[in-house]
Amino acid sequence: MRTNGPLALIFHALFVVFMLAPIVVVCLVAFTPEGFLSLPTNGFSLRWFRAIASYPEFVNAFWVSLGLGMLSSFVALLFAVPAALAIARYKFRGRDALAALFLSPLMIPHVVLGIAFLRFFTSIGIGGTFPALLIAHVIVVFPFALRLTLAASTGMDLSVEMAAVSLGAGGWTLFRRVTLPLILPGVISGWALAFIQSFDDLTMTVFLAAPGTETLPVRMFLYIQDNIDPLVTSVSACVIAITMTALILLDRFYGLDRVLAGKSDTGR
Repeated sequence: MRTNGPLALIFHALFVVFMLAPIVVVCLVAFTPEGFLSLPTNGFSLRWFRAIASYPEFVNAFWVSLGLGMLSSFVALLFAVPAALAIARYKFRGRDALAALFLSPLMIPHVVLGIAFLRFFTSIGIGGTFPALLIAHVIVVFPFALRLTLAASTGMDLSVEMAAVSLGAGGWTLFRRVTLPLILPGVISGWALAFIQSFDDLTMTVFLAAPGTETLPVRMFLYIQDNIDPLVTSVSACVIAITMTALILLDRFYGLDRVLAGKSDTGR
């Protein structure tokens, strides 16, 4: 069994440091007692974490982002699961073209999508509303949910389903008790990746968000245009902490290696 040599280990360590350094710096700056961006060389302070309460816009934007991310990723899965099962199981004319159509939002820059959605939703009278933002996010995150669900569906053992059918299982029972548990790692990983994409999107959402539907990335972007204090770093640190807590709980109750298994399959 081959192991990594010293040069490979050093390279990997430097790569990990390079990837984590911006996150660590942001978290350290969030604890500064100063009124400007600086590392907390004079001690640590929770001043800017307490300041978040003085800006309810950030709290409201967080709940909008959370609700939008959860709802858009769930709706995307409602379409991704049947689409993935159909593409993985059946051979029909136009299957490759259909799969390319479903994945096409990945190839279009989000700036172009944002302008196109803005013009379309404005022309039909729903511009700046939450339903318009939801539709746009569903379209954008759908390829992420589809790719990971498709990866899990492609490697599924169909003999298990055939055995269930031979024992008298109906269509809904077959899906609920056999098919869905088999593709569940891909479904959960697809939902998680779609949620992250929706929660983190700024380039497209900035064209569609209105004062009542501002997401957290949009609110942070608008804030740093006029302010240079560390408040945004404290908000970022809170989001990082929430994300880490969610990943730990996901690993504790389900197993993070299974959730991310589908993601590694799509890179092959």
